[in-house]
Amino acid sequence: MRRLFNRLLDSLHISGRDFAPFLLALLLAFSIWLIHNLSLRYNDYLQVSVSATSSLDGYAQKSTNKCEVIARCRARGYTVIQSKLRKKKVIEVEFSPSTLKHKGSDIFYVTSSVLQDYAHIFFGDDATVEYYVTDTLFFRFPSVNHKRVPVIPVTSLTYRSQYVGGPITLVPDSVTVYGEPYVLKNISGIQTVQLRMFDLDHSVDGMVHLEPVRGVRTSVDQVRYSVDVVRYVQMKRMVPITFTNVPSDKEFLVFPSEVEVTLKCIFPLMSDPFDNFSVVADYSSFLGSLSGKCKVEPKFMPAGVISFEADPPYVDCLVGDK
Repeated sequence: MRRLFNRLLDSLHISGRDFAPFLLALLLAFSIWLIHNLSLRYNDYLQVSVSATSSLDGYAQKSTNKCEVIARCRARGYTVIQSKLRKKKVIEVEFSPSTLKHKGSDIFYVTSSVLQDYAHIFFGDDATVEYYVTDTLFFRFPSVNHKRVPVIPVTSLTYRSQYVGGPITLVPDSVTVYGEPYVLKNISGIQTVQLRMFDLDHSVDGMVHLEPVRGVRTSVDQVRYSVDVVRYVQMKRMVPITFTNVPSDKEFLVFPSEVEVTLKCIFPLMSDPFDNFSVVADYSSFLGSLSGKCKVEPKFMPAGVISFEADPPYVDCLVGDK
């Protein structure tokens, strides 16, 4: 064999010193030939295994089976070889619920007219599908239990001095959860991932993801949040206490007879919030108290008032007959 190889080199007038350049040139020529042929377009049958995912109400997110998709395609040699190599690999494809037709029980199907929209996922952007050999794909999505639960915001918010935020608003404020009955019975709400913002001096909104729960699927994986942030001023004043719900045959007294009220008001002030402002001690609250005290509350909250505090918040009560 070696003698035959040497004779071939002699016939080509290639000496041992020229062998390395000759081998390199041969390799380069083969590479050019291979790249050229792989870049050409061919007609071939391509095949891929597909499993389905979808957000079907009342059903599992993933199909329990896979389907073989076969199509006559025109594609470059690279794509054909790549398809042959990944024939045994299962591709997970997300189908819109509107494209899945319900056959009955847990079976849903996709027609070839719909598959045309997913050709780039099955075979790559380079392939052009001439026709599908596989006419219809049938997937099984097991039915699952579900219930509606509230979304619980988890926040860590701080505000710049003289600014305050209102309660966080979530849209939607509840989601549908899917899973096995023994899992769902222990779920009373779904938390958001922690929303962390510091030194806020303006209103904020955005999207926040839900905290995943093992064994549970949610109808959405994120919700919109918003927090109204306003600048405020703080005002204090001594305000006398009035009474409410006192029977006509009873006399109701409280000690002290006035409290220091602190109001946080949205800046700028449109008017004095203490105009016509009053606090009350409710006789009904006293009757339900074991300590003989009742809580001081505002009779009404003026427009622009964010919060109310009374010092002391509870007053001693004395009741007698008239």
